[in-house]
Amino acid sequence: MSEKIRFRIDGVVCESTKGQYIVDAARENGIYIPTLCNIEGVKPRGACRVCTVMVNGRPMTSCTTPVVDGMEIENDIPEIKEIRKAIIEVFFSEGNHFCPSCEKSGSCMLQALAYRFQVMAPRFPYEFPRKEIDASHPKIIKDQNRCILCKRCIKSIKDENGRSIFAYHGRGRHLEVRVDPELANKLTDELAQKAMDVCPVGSILVREKGYDTPIGERKYDTQPIGSEIENK
Repeated sequence: MSEKIRFRIDGVVCESTKGQYIVDAARENGIYIPTLCNIEGVKPRGACRVCTVMVNGRPMTSCTTPVVDGMEIENDIPEIKEIRKAIIEVFFSEGNHFCPSCEKSGSCMLQALAYRFQVMAPRFPYEFPRKEIDASHPKIIKDQNRCILCKRCIKSIKDENGRSIFAYHGRGRHLEVRVDPELANKLTDELAQKAMDVCPVGSILVREKGYDTPIGERKYDTQPIGSEIENK
């Protein structure tokens, strides 16, 4: 039987299984910690840093830090909120995000977090980078303008032999997620849809599927992000 431990988040005593990551343990206790790169059941990488919390007075990513007995975690304090807000603003500044025309508007996690943290306009200057849209594949379109390099597609979208359909290419400011053309040509409809669903923004789209759900009826149109955890 798994060992149970106790820890505190913002003064609330919580119980969890020893070794469980903070973000998962918090979710089980009805506490929402925002993240853009983490996928439940997939090994975390700490790519986006939005899930940063204070652990015993030190900032740490909650998706890669296991809970231990007696741990003191601060999740809902001004310093952490400001860190998260700044990271979200950087994502908008570094890419070319135009929410009103995006097929993922209303289902986009980045957009939903911007609403939650009341981001009206980034404090950082827009870079307006020149990025391409790769529409050369039969099942999907890859829009580099919206990609936040979260690695969700790289970690979770693989063929029957375990090969990744997506991979990093380049370094530094030139880093981007590319699609393997040979593997993309063999994508099934189900895997293409999974790729679109796993992307937290509108960077991966199934062809001719972007507007299936009307605006106003999409996931975050009807309830704020995190409410499914906080209200359970």
